[in-house]
Amino acid sequence: MGLADSPGDCYISVDIEAAGPNPADYSLLAIGACLVHDPSKSFYVELQPTSPRVDESASSIHGLSFERLQREGLAPGQAMQQFASWISQTAGSARPVFVGFNAPFDWMFVADYFYHHLGRNPFGHSALDIKSFYMGAAHVPFARTTLADLTARFPELHNLSHNARQDAIDQAAVYRRILEWRGLSLEGMAT
Repeated sequence: MGLADSPGDCYISVDIEAAGPNPADYSLLAIGACLVHDPSKSFYVELQPTSPRVDESASSIHGLSFERLQREGLAPGQAMQQFASWISQTAGSARPVFVGFNAPFDWMFVADYFYHHLGRNPFGHSALDIKSFYMGAAHVPFARTTLADLTARFPELHNLSHNARQDAIDQAAVYRRILEWRGLSLEGMAT
């Protein structure tokens, strides 16, 4: 018996890189995604910045060049349409469920860009936060849901690279590992 036994859901791990802490003031720069049950089915896009504002601490983490993204990144509307098309094609008739490690941060950017550029969010309000899931599965306080805490429990996991596609793949592995640890099935996650 598993937590993910609903054939109507398609769990998609999503990670983003942004120029700062909120979408009202800072640009979404990259989106990576993959199916949780089959990370080989993945998506990646880099976006042109929509704001000149840059939080230097964010920039030092992801290392994306604003100048290169202005030249080579996709226009946000085009990038979000590509992502929506990938979600639709990948999920088929199932409901796409956004899965993230600290999902509130990543979901806020994705939802804002979807609504702003397409007028809709293919995920709706369906988001699963891996940190919160681990909190409940491990019976630990939220302060003990960091990636360092998870890698201490599951040494086969590793730190995130801050490449949005690779981080989405690694987050999917974290979620699958927590499910396995608790004896829960991935059955039903495939669409």
